[in-house]
Amino acid sequence: MAQSQVYQVVVLGAGGVGKSCLTAQFVQGVWIESYDPTIEDSYTKQIPIDGRQCMLEILDTAGTEQFSSSESTPASCRSIGPTPTQTYQPTDTTTPIGHGFLLVFSITSKNSFNELKALRDTIIQIKGTDQVPMVIVGNKCDLAEERAVSRAHAFAVSHSWNKTHYYETSARSRLNIDQVFTDLCRQMLQADAEQDRFMQAQEAVYGPLGGKSTSKRDLYGRHRRRRRRRDNGPRCVIL
Repeated sequence: MAQSQVYQVVVLGAGGVGKSCLTAQFVQGVWIESYDPTIEDSYTKQIPIDGRQCMLEILDTAGTEQFSSSESTPASCRSIGPTPTQTYQPTDTTTPIGHGFLLVFSITSKNSFNELKALRDTIIQIKGTDQVPMVIVGNKCDLAEERAVSRAHAFAVSHSWNKTHYYETSARSRLNIDQVFTDLCRQMLQADAEQDRFMQAQEAVYGPLGGKSTSKRDLYGRHRRRRRRRDNGPRCVIL
């Protein structure tokens, strides 16, 4: 049996938008009726994507998430099975652990939608690129009579964010839950394929890159950050 590719998924958004309900529906197929503010929980689930097996390590964050700066996997994301593990205590010395991000808001709360921009900006700043696997999720679409954010507006904003994919979900009825995670997984697989092509092109010119302790994601990340600094840096004009 082929080994599963492991990806870390971080679920972000304001408190009370349904991040835990959305995650529990995807992983366990259950609806959580009562609201219990999450500190942080992690889950794992293996899913087939286009003939490949992907192991998702999902970090369900608190409403006011402070990013960790570690590219390594936290201890709480190493569990096997669809049950929450011990709370992950983020460090303050490194960057986000995630390979992909779900930015979740409630369609009944305009404030929760407005908070997504700061989350996205932080991810881009720390990752050093806007080419980050990401999906915008408008949850609680079953509460249509309480809608405060129109579908058209949410779609327009997500499209302006580098054409980020947008879904409306209902954790209560499980609407579009699987589609959200499948879409994000495909984006992460595509990002890996792009990294492979980059590494192959570099090795064709320069030979093997890095040592055993340097992953292709690290090398590709450095390349993207250097290119972003170059593109955004000051221009030298000779008069």
